[in-house]
Amino acid sequence: MNNINSISNASTSNLLKQKDKVEQNGGAAFAEQLKSALNEVNEYQEGSEQAMADIATGQVKDLHQAAIAISKAETSMKLMLEIRNKALNAYKEIGRTQL
Repeated sequence: MNNINSISNASTSNLLKQKDKVEQNGGAAFAEQLKSALNEVNEYQEGSEQAMADIATGQVKDLHQAAIAISKAETSMKLMLEIRNKALNAYKEIGRTQL
């Protein structure tokens, strides 16, 4: 019940201040999340390359783990490409919007 009272007591000026704060930090937070996701995909790709090199040289200790690393890298790359495609399509759609 206390949470409801705090919501109902919110003034327009307080909400606008919070909106401005979110807008200022929102772009940076999104960029940071995107950078983190790309770094994670890169780490999976590097692990996959190492696993493939180990398989090629016969140094692999566990073939199953190598296959999992390769599969993770492939899946994460596909997901990243789909997200990129969706973002580009949304950007193009916004560009086609008539004001």
